[in-house]
Amino acid sequence: MPSSLRDILTSVAQGQYPAPDGRTVVVPQPSPRDAGVLAFTAHSVIFSDQDPEWIRETLEKACPDPFSASLHPVFLASLMARTGRRMDTVGSLTLAPALDGPPPLELTPLVDPDHPRVARARKYRDDVRVWRSEGGGVLVIGRGLAGRWETAIEVDEESRHRGLGRALAESARHLIPAGEVVWSQQAPGNARSVRAFQAAGYRAVGAEALLIAA
Repeated sequence: MPSSLRDILTSVAQGQYPAPDGRTVVVPQPSPRDAGVLAFTAHSVIFSDQDPEWIRETLEKACPDPFSASLHPVFLASLMARTGRRMDTVGSLTLAPALDGPPPLELTPLVDPDHPRVARARKYRDDVRVWRSEGGGVLVIGRGLAGRWETAIEVDEESRHRGLGRALAESARHLIPAGEVVWSQQAPGNARSVRAFQAAGYRAVGAEALLIAA
């Protein structure tokens, strides 16, 4: 069984998912910045440097169902209180392999460090690169959890419903190295974003709750 979060993510990227055995495994944080929970089909991974015994006891108290305990609000609240961290939302975790050739959009590098999307991205990722597209779109790529390639997109309200979100998500696949995959998280309630990434060839692999240092 993989013993690190990087190993687990690498296996999932290759289509090899954790066994649906109802277990929750605890692995070390890949960095001081990154802690949280990953949930796959009937299998959860908690990446935290907290005492594994405390985690298991808290899971049992939070929810009797082992298939959903790791993302139960009671457990997540306990984990945030113990670590002094916060979280935004539980996101749908998706990925897609790199594509050859140039991206389908003309992209211009955005280097303004004070741009809200740039500032937000640097809280979660290293080696952040940001582009703006014609029509009012922003594309972010960087190294996130356990060094994986991650992307996020933003579309101006007046530019929605024209396929720009899908084109931005697809562009990210052209901007990562050959043979790699790019990951993205979407809030389940953000149906437009979910549809855009699905249309761009991303597949759902699980759910993720990132705990952010306060």
